[in-house]
Amino acid sequence: MAIFFIVFGWFARDAARWPARIAAAHRRLWCIWWRRKSRPRGGRPPINADLIVLIRRMSLECPLWGAPRIHGELLKLGFRVAQSTVSRYMVPRRGRPTQGWLTFLRNHADAIAGIDMLCVPTLGLRRFYAFVVLGHGRRKILHVEVTTHPTALWLAHQIGEAFREETMPIYIIRDNDGADGLIFRRRLRAMGIRDRPTSPHAPWQNGHAERLIGSIRRECLDHLVILNAGHLRRVLRRYALYYNADRTHLALDKDSPLIRAIETQGRITSEPAVGGLHRRYRRVLRD
Repeated sequence: MAIFFIVFGWFARDAARWPARIAAAHRRLWCIWWRRKSRPRGGRPPINADLIVLIRRMSLECPLWGAPRIHGELLKLGFRVAQSTVSRYMVPRRGRPTQGWLTFLRNHADAIAGIDMLCVPTLGLRRFYAFVVLGHGRRKILHVEVTTHPTALWLAHQIGEAFREETMPIYIIRDNDGADGLIFRRRLRAMGIRDRPTSPHAPWQNGHAERLIGSIRRECLDHLVILNAGHLRRVLRRYALYYNADRTHLALDKDSPLIRAIETQGRITSEPAVGGLHRRYRRVLRD
């Protein structure tokens, strides 16, 4: 009897709360019943979270791509997804970043070339001048030539020798050398090239060509004694061949200007380059 009175007293004490409890329990029961009744019975299956991340990544990395373009890339990657699903998970165009400054410069690098000259002393204490032309697109040496007295007429002739119709740049970056006279500038205009001299005492404005001059000195000329003009010309052309075909560059993701193939099979051999100053490593398939 004591237990009965205790339980009855507990119910009587909380009697005022029971209507709210019953109503809350009814609401929960109704939610459970309706959730079970309205559960999906087919349609498109849910996509993986990693695929959603990939769709958002593509829309951020490629702001010019729309849903059809991203959908086509996903099909080529083996994903079976509807284009409407891709549209749902894409980042809105208003929230996407535009192209970066590095992308902008890379898209214009093929239209720019830089020129510069370096002075080289010989064994007989004579001075020769080496003229180099560098394409900014793939950091390729386009032309090298040697003279004892660079004049505007000689430089104009070398510019004509350096470029062909398919490799003609739009801009030439150069320093304010006194040899770049009126004849040279007229030759540039006749070829449709815009002359862009750097500011006085600002070699960093022609940084790619200045970097090439430093590489030629450090990796080649500082280790040789030049005998005459023919010797200097042969050395520079051998270095240009090595520079374009074999030497890796940080600016090209450690590739060479002429796109050196990746070799994964065969025995590793080496052969001298630039008279033995450098080595070219290759893989040779065994017989």
